[in-house]
Amino acid sequence: MPEWRMDEPVNYQLDKDEHHAIVGLNGSGKSMFVDIITGSHPLFPEMAYYHFDNSKGSLLSDNIKHITFRDTYGGDNDRTYFLQQRWNQMEIDKDTPTTGHLLEEAFLIEGDDTPERRMMQKNIYQLFDIEHLLDKYIILLSSGELRKFKLVSALLAQPRVLILDNPFIGLDAQTRHQLKLLLEHVSGKHTVQLILVLSKSDDIPNFITHVIEVKDKCVGEKKTRLQYLSSRFTLPSHILTQEREQAIMNLPYSTNEHRTAEIVRMNHVTIRYGKRIILKDLDWTVQNGERWALSGQNGSGKSTLLSLVCADNPQSYACDIALFGRQRGSGESIWDIKKHIGYVSPEMHRSYKCDLPAIRIVASGLKDSIGLYVKPDKEDYKHCKWWMDIFGIAHLADRTFLKLSSGEQRLVLLARAFVKDPDLLILDEPLHGLDDMNCRMVKDIIETFCKRRNKTLIMVTHYEEELPNCITNKLNLSFHKNT
Repeated sequence: MPEWRMDEPVNYQLDKDEHHAIVGLNGSGKSMFVDIITGSHPLFPEMAYYHFDNSKGSLLSDNIKHITFRDTYGGDNDRTYFLQQRWNQMEIDKDTPTTGHLLEEAFLIEGDDTPERRMMQKNIYQLFDIEHLLDKYIILLSSGELRKFKLVSALLAQPRVLILDNPFIGLDAQTRHQLKLLLEHVSGKHTVQLILVLSKSDDIPNFITHVIEVKDKCVGEKKTRLQYLSSRFTLPSHILTQEREQAIMNLPYSTNEHRTAEIVRMNHVTIRYGKRIILKDLDWTVQNGERWALSGQNGSGKSTLLSLVCADNPQSYACDIALFGRQRGSGESIWDIKKHIGYVSPEMHRSYKCDLPAIRIVASGLKDSIGLYVKPDKEDYKHCKWWMDIFGIAHLADRTFLKLSSGEQRLVLLARAFVKDPDLLILDEPLHGLDDMNCRMVKDIIETFCKRRNKTLIMVTHYEEELPNCITNKLNLSFHKNT
């Protein structure tokens, strides 16, 4: 079964005091390689050897902890988590746990309650600046805050090996710096060995001793960090071909195209959950054809603001908001709004759990559905295949979504956002988990698409270099003091 194995036998060794980075293109086999390391991938007996001397636990799961891409948005078995739950105060009840409660549970499960472990817990909280989140409900955490929570929870278990899948995506610059300091601090203690799985090769921290590149389902030799960096491929400044650029520009315009001068208008908008203020007295107007970069620290309200634009937040009806020239609550349906919006976000990625063929995921963008409940016609499928080809994933059309790598899944969801030629494109961290080549390609596609008439863009990213050159306006959100 070729889809369930590497193309060559794997030789790999993690020696004492080493910290590794696993790098490679999207779909190259990095996740399968990690599954081999963690014992999740079936191997013949006596093919893998582990030496965890003086460990408190004897099980492989006691000594190796793995935080994956999807773990950022809640547990895979948490049926109460859905796309807008963290924005919906009505879903919070007395049984909803706080961050502090869950971390305390993890602390007590993973070891004895001793003064030494309590000091370790306090140091981790302070170093990673998570103390102010302890009383916050877990479903109200932003994606970056959730990543903080998962990292701290794993470190409380004091594993011998900690594998982090793209640990820096979704984090603002300050938090990325905090995380690198934390991991450097942990690696220097010689109690935990780190393996980072990275899509972006420029994310390799200085404490990494060796790099292993996975290419075409083949695991390369172990190189020192400096050896790898000196031989790294130079990324071209432009990837999208001229033919594909012209094809995007030549797309026919929809008869439902919006020509209103204002796409978004918010007057004195305030969003609060109990005593916690997310947005306060916000005035914001987005004109037709503008391209906005939305920035701010994790938890500053970026995703909440986008939920208002996408008509996904019930509090929007109590606010003075107009979308596409129509006042919210004036009789329009959510679907009247959504049919003009192309949208992708980490939360949307998390919500896709159905193992449908990738082309049906793309086609769901024509109906604004999570999953596909109306079968597209032949012409729709042809159009979906065309956009998949633009994003370089036409060969994955019949592969089911959950069999794809997280980077390939993100490209599928991006094709879904573009498939209906939307008037407003909302991209919340669109380059999450993409390798360097795909990041450059997607930027090229965004820049080309925004050259078309009446196209408006709102984009969120914590990496300044990920912003396309077409950005015309910027909005930075900051925290508000809560009483």
